[in-house]
Amino acid sequence: MPSAYYEDQIFTKLNARELSPGNYENCKFINCDLANAHLYGFTFVDCLFDTCNLLLADVSSTGLQNIRFKHCKLSGVNFGKADDFLFEVHFEDCILDNAVFYKKKNKKAVFTDCSMMETDFTEADLSDCKFNNCNLKNAFFSRTVLKNADLSSSYNFIINPDDNVIKKAKFSLHGLPGLLTKYDIRVG
Repeated sequence: MPSAYYEDQIFTKLNARELSPGNYENCKFINCDLANAHLYGFTFVDCLFDTCNLLLADVSSTGLQNIRFKHCKLSGVNFGKADDFLFEVHFEDCILDNAVFYKKKNKKAVFTDCSMMETDFTEADLSDCKFNNCNLKNAFFSRTVLKNADLSSSYNFIINPDDNVIKKAKFSLHGLPGLLTKYDIRVG
């Protein structure tokens, strides 16, 4: 059975049971409650999610191509299981606590005003990403590629320069303690 195809549509106040499997292109999802939704096999291209709840949504094998999330709750979402093909996601004023980006390539992504506490970036490629004013408390960076990334306005991060690729990454002076934690020294 062929998947349904939706283009240039606006979906408002939809819940997970009302969302039909298929391909969504250039669609907007506004005030939707997709908590715990099973989005296996869905494909979203050039879509916007605004003020949506995607808490613990299952995005296994989900296509996320140039997706913008604004004012969304995405805690616990495992983006590492999403389809790798053309994967691109951007976030503004979102809650991404406990989200997972394991081994994801999300180059040039923009994260603005996000809470990303305990988010897992293990082996992710975040080259050229911008983290604008993000709380990265207890976020996990291991073998993460942060070449040319800008973390100059973000805070509470701990990044081991020996375990991550940070060539030409941008940090502010207030972020230095997060780069020196492994040395158990005080910067004051």
